[in-house]
Amino acid sequence: MIEYQKLFIDGQWIPSQSQEHSLVIDPATEQAVAKIISGDIEDVNRAVSAAKKAQKSWGKTTGAERAVFLKAAVEKLKEREQELAELISLELGMPQHLSLDIQVKSPIEGAESYIKYAHLMDETEQLGNSVIVKEPIGVCALICPWNYPLHQLIGKIAPAIAAGCTMIVKPSVEAPLSAFVLAEIFAEIGLPAGVFNLVTGPGRKIGDAMCTHPDIDMISFTGSNQTGISVVKAASESVKRVCQELGGKSAFVITEDADIAAAVQYGIEDIMCNSGQTCTALSRMLVPKSRYEQAIKLAKNVAESLTIGSPLSSKSYLGPMVSKQQQQTVLAYIQQGLDEGARLVTGGLDKPTGLAQGYYVKPTIFADVDNNMRIAQEEIFGPVLCMIPYDDIDHAITIANDTIFGLSSAVWAGDEKQGMTIAKQLEAGQVFINGAAFNYYAPFGGYKQSGNGREWGVEGLSEFIEIKAIQV
Repeated sequence: MIEYQKLFIDGQWIPSQSQEHSLVIDPATEQAVAKIISGDIEDVNRAVSAAKKAQKSWGKTTGAERAVFLKAAVEKLKEREQELAELISLELGMPQHLSLDIQVKSPIEGAESYIKYAHLMDETEQLGNSVIVKEPIGVCALICPWNYPLHQLIGKIAPAIAAGCTMIVKPSVEAPLSAFVLAEIFAEIGLPAGVFNLVTGPGRKIGDAMCTHPDIDMISFTGSNQTGISVVKAASESVKRVCQELGGKSAFVITEDADIAAAVQYGIEDIMCNSGQTCTALSRMLVPKSRYEQAIKLAKNVAESLTIGSPLSSKSYLGPMVSKQQQQTVLAYIQQGLDEGARLVTGGLDKPTGLAQGYYVKPTIFADVDNNMRIAQEEIFGPVLCMIPYDDIDHAITIANDTIFGLSSAVWAGDEKQGMTIAKQLEAGQVFINGAAFNYYAPFGGYKQSGNGREWGVEGLSEFIEIKAIQV
């Protein structure tokens, strides 16, 4: 049993005032594997006080000085890559062999980019008789989700440090272990006391206290739309800046002249990765009617070729859902799809063969989905794909944009030029053409109800900056 009995506040490991704990459950075995201290409002107050005090000196350091700390942190993260992959796999359920690359190595690559960006804070711009300077926004509350725990932590912490901000970090109760590893690393490299503070606990208590605290200047939140609305309301009383990355119902448009086999395989592997617990997952596959039945057969074969099983097995592509609650939510949506009259191609409500224990859900594909169905409009956050036929490319674009969300999307076309033409018409913060890779130097964020603001890239740094014009 892993135990963390103290919080990290003002550069020290200190006991919480609450003495309450939460348990981290291994979703593959349904057994408790970690006992984590839960903070309270007084802990939030202590952390904010420490961050506010540290901001006075930390905000005056140069970008070059802060880059040294980022570089040191990256080096320590690389030393602990395998440990982090195992911890995230244990708490989340993603197979370890995938967790190492997706959950650990990739976000560390993203962290390295901010070593290069930190110096941008020191640059000024002359516009007429004005000098434009950049300053850190101040004390930040960083509220992170469970599905990509280290990725989301680094996506907020790295630009905050580069900008010269101090922070209070709240990881999810389901997957908090990598946050404690980060705290250990920051203590080891000598990050000044109060710059990074870690307070754990339930969102309704800790998150609310952060959002309403008068000494917090900015909230960066990743999570559900419902919680995101609550965050904005709570933060509005003190007019805090709020940067949010919320839900998605991303469309994948496959054109008539596309390599249909390659496109379908890409789409299935995308929605099934991390058992569908990905905000950018391509959960709606749009296929021309002329190739629709062919695509359904290909999708069925690919989905049924993916192994679902223990996170410890190198053969597993899908592990369990993160929790019993998430499993039941996904199964309820599968039942909803059946009730709405969608055609079940593969998967369904039954437990996967040989997996009586664990929060597993079969890779599930629905065909003949109407875009007005709930399964096509609401974020399921599980391994469930909706296949939707379209008449022509204008029809496909209309279907793709007929959603309250706009986080991600993809196109698989016969050539890049055609793919780019379609991509420019999709109402989403990012578009992947013909299987392109995620780029940590590019901005990430959504349109419409998928949030506001951006993470990663220079735009991610900008969220933590105040701009000042000095007239001379």
